[in-house]
Amino acid sequence: MNPSLSAPLFSPERALALGRQTLSIEAAAVADLLNRLNDDFSRAVALILSSHGRLIVSGMGKSGHIARKIAATMASTGTPAYFVHPAEASHGDLGMITRNDVLLALSNSGETDELLRIVPLVKRSGARLISMTGNPQSTLAKEADVHLDAGVAQEACPLNLAPTASTTAALALGDALAVALLDARGFGADDFARSHPGGSLGRRLLTHVRDVMRPTEQVPMVPPGTDISEAVIAMSRGGLGLVVIADADARVLGIFTDGDLRRAFEKRVNLQQGVIDSIMHPQPHTIDPDQLAVVAVEMMERLRINALLVVDAETRVVGALNMHDLFAAKVI
Repeated sequence: MNPSLSAPLFSPERALALGRQTLSIEAAAVADLLNRLNDDFSRAVALILSSHGRLIVSGMGKSGHIARKIAATMASTGTPAYFVHPAEASHGDLGMITRNDVLLALSNSGETDELLRIVPLVKRSGARLISMTGNPQSTLAKEADVHLDAGVAQEACPLNLAPTASTTAALALGDALAVALLDARGFGADDFARSHPGGSLGRRLLTHVRDVMRPTEQVPMVPPGTDISEAVIAMSRGGLGLVVIADADARVLGIFTDGDLRRAFEKRVNLQQGVIDSIMHPQPHTIDPDQLAVVAVEMMERLRINALLVVDAETRVVGALNMHDLFAAKVI
């Protein structure tokens, strides 16, 4: 066994101290970017916005991993982007970059051979170049149309060798670019949902009340003047935990729920006598069918109710929904 990997060398106290030190160094590296963020950042955003092509992100090694993530973030927030491996670019993939594109090249040293090899070809094609390096005096920085300084004072690695703080800083700077771009493009929640239709957030942002509500014919309704006992039977058959009191045009006059029924029992109300009008709620909570389903969730949680009537502009019943419907649609 390699003695340097033997268990006796492990110290919980040292591990915790190094963990804290790593987080401290990386946090300081990101915070230090604030002091160096200048007009070059705005120029980079403007350059990408003015492009008629796509943003190509490239980098080698650990910078390549960060470049892939930046490309993915850009693509999901309204900036068409993809990753091109610089070594593969020299063997045919350079054809993926057109004169209308912008290349964002990541290299901490700014002297990565694989990137420098393709830079003249990219610029000759007419594409623009944004570099993100830790060395403003590097070849890559000097060749770029815009340079973004992502330099760090030190790596978090105790040997000051493994890319740690530098990759964290580059990732944060890439996120800053993506956020500035999505804001400039007016990229909103609906746009985000359309690019994430398979996720829970997409369902929450794309699902409307009309998509999950029970239709009118499944909503138990009785006319005013109905005996309480008959209204309770209608509620039980409906399976929604409510019965709507409505006029001949299906306009809502009131509502009676299973919660109201329990409270009526507690108050010893004679359910065999009287009409439902006497114990209904005359102004029930309602929602428009075109509202987002998440709005219905917020209302139901805030009001502590389990069901909502869905009505049109003239308060006619067009449907109803309860928490079970929202759970089934995976909105909650």
